[in-house]
Amino acid sequence: MFHVEPADLILLCAAAFAAGMVDAVVGGGGLIQIPALFGAMPQAQPATVFGTNKLASIFGTASAAMRYARRIDVPWRAALPAAAAAFLLSYFGAMTVAWLPKDWLRPLVLVLLVVVTLYTYARKDLGAVDQGRRHGPRDMVLAVFFGGLIGFYDGFFGPGTGSFLIFLFVRLFGMDFLKASVSAKIVNAATNLSALLFFGAHGHVLVATGLAMAVFNVGGAQVGSHMAIRHGAGFVRRVFLLVAGVFIIKFAWDTLR
Repeated sequence: MFHVEPADLILLCAAAFAAGMVDAVVGGGGLIQIPALFGAMPQAQPATVFGTNKLASIFGTASAAMRYARRIDVPWRAALPAAAAAFLLSYFGAMTVAWLPKDWLRPLVLVLLVVVTLYTYARKDLGAVDQGRRHGPRDMVLAVFFGGLIGFYDGFFGPGTGSFLIFLFVRLFGMDFLKASVSAKIVNAATNLSALLFFGAHGHVLVATGLAMAVFNVGGAQVGSHMAIRHGAGFVRRVFLLVAGVFIIKFAWDTLR
């Protein structure tokens, strides 16, 4: 079992706060938290890093979802089927971490991120106003399909999950960015819990480290969700484009390197 030095734990907690804040608005907290964990535990297995990250993240994601749900009208008919499918498929995604190579996935994720970002930037009105759609059986089928797809991705790889979810809720279900963000948090909480169950059952979680980080992740999530609710869909859209741009730079660097 790895021992995290006090100085490293302080840095991890600071990273967890920043990750929780960003993740509560548009997702992407793993972009901060996972590299910090790898830096603090360079000899740890990737599964241990991902498992500890899930433990730290799930509390922040759940707390942000609850704060949103108290202030925002949640589109449950789209969010719940997506969360259920994501929960199931995320577990199977986590199972593949140990034996499927991830290198082939990076270029595909990079291309998808570029397309999503450019499309969102070009469509200035996308997600600005909630269309108030009644989500019928067709929407529920779409929610199950894409929820399962994103859930598997999150369990297996993860980076960009929140951003992809927000884009899909905006584009496919006619939500504004704020409602899409709360829906993404509900789905993301389900994927985190599912993957955490797998990693925990196989001893790939540093419980003390993860719980210490979770306290700060929750703090960051409360700040981030407060900012999103206060400033509305336009603010979430701007942060979405910023975080997606950072993701593109990171994935391009990792892929070309």
